[in-house]
Amino acid sequence: MKIDVTSFDGQAAGSIELSDEVFGLEPRKDLIFRMIRWQLAKRRAGTHAVKNRAEIARSGKKLHKQKGTGGARHGSARAPQFRGGGRAFGPVVRSHAHDLTKKVRQLALKHALSAKAKDGGIIVWESAELAEPKTKLLASSFAKTGLENAIIIVGGAPQNNFVLAARNIPKIDILPVEGVNVYDILRREKLVLTRAAVDALEARLK
Repeated sequence: MKIDVTSFDGQAAGSIELSDEVFGLEPRKDLIFRMIRWQLAKRRAGTHAVKNRAEIARSGKKLHKQKGTGGARHGSARAPQFRGGGRAFGPVVRSHAHDLTKKVRQLALKHALSAKAKDGGIIVWESAELAEPKTKLLASSFAKTGLENAIIIVGGAPQNNFVLAARNIPKIDILPVEGVNVYDILRREKLVLTRAAVDALEARLK
């Protein structure tokens, strides 16, 4: 698959051939769904918790005599039915993570990239570098090219000037190629790759 390469302000900078093995697959929604579910589950803290009746600081003495009061036969004020009592079947601290093999995770990333390519959502830049960290300059370039909602993947560490200029622009994310993931790719309309990022992705996923 051949795609044009531009600068971030829309100037033509040649073209590049994208590997069909990485960007040309027929997208499988089931794989992409499994990967997103795995990512979102893995980042959940799982620290939600309540006190059950064994953890409540309250007397365990029987409330009243068993017979003769006309009341129900209660044994402890820590029971869930009383105000201030323990919670029945409440959440406990746990991990929400589940297993997903490395082979499936890699395949899901290929299908996410292929889905973007199929929808025409991939843009390739020559590089993502600025001479000075000016948000106004970068925002005007994005407005000129119609880039409003995008994730930008760069090869290696992102340039500091570019990161500083882009961080105040809403709906624009910047990641190194090592951090590329299915969820972030699909939550943005456009996927912007530098030429170095394309080479790194193809070397990693082929």
